[in-house]
Amino acid sequence: MRFFILLCFAAAVLSKKAKDGEKPDWAKKDVRDYSDADLERLLQQWEEDDEPLPPDELPPGHPDRPEPNIDLSKLDMSNPEQLLKATKKGKTLMMFARLNDFVSRDDSEQVTALWQSGLYNNHIQAERYMLEDDRVLFMFHDGEMAFEAKDFLIEQERCEDVQLEQQTYLGKFCKICKDESQEKKKK
Repeated sequence: MRFFILLCFAAAVLSKKAKDGEKPDWAKKDVRDYSDADLERLLQQWEEDDEPLPPDELPPGHPDRPEPNIDLSKLDMSNPEQLLKATKKGKTLMMFARLNDFVSRDDSEQVTALWQSGLYNNHIQAERYMLEDDRVLFMFHDGEMAFEAKDFLIEQERCEDVQLEQQTYLGKFCKICKDESQEKKKK
């Protein structure tokens, strides 16, 4: 550990900025001949005088980006979904969906790709990952959009159920629901 600190200190002391108008030997090379070390030095020179980005300009999901403020006076406390939606604004959120009438993995990928493009058409950006042959994960960088996507997905014909924030929402064309309602009618 001491050797590493000594090495870092020596590198900092020995490194110096070239005088104006004078280029170091590595800078006189043709760009195509640069080694990884040369490119790293070039990157450090570029970033030398850069100012850090203000917190509000940081990319979404960056740990230093401030969370949006929640105005509790505008929220209906009797509606837990609206409260959950407001607290998840600006946070990454995952949602799982299961397909009914499973045929093949390719068919499932095509159906979920259609869902994803339908979400994009509604200005909801989601990343899609197939977990199983009939199960898909949607990841949203803005958690508020996940609740709108849930409403879209449960209306789809091939959607069995959607799981969001440890709650399961059954689809409009859910096979389990139809089976249960038929059993109740028989009784």
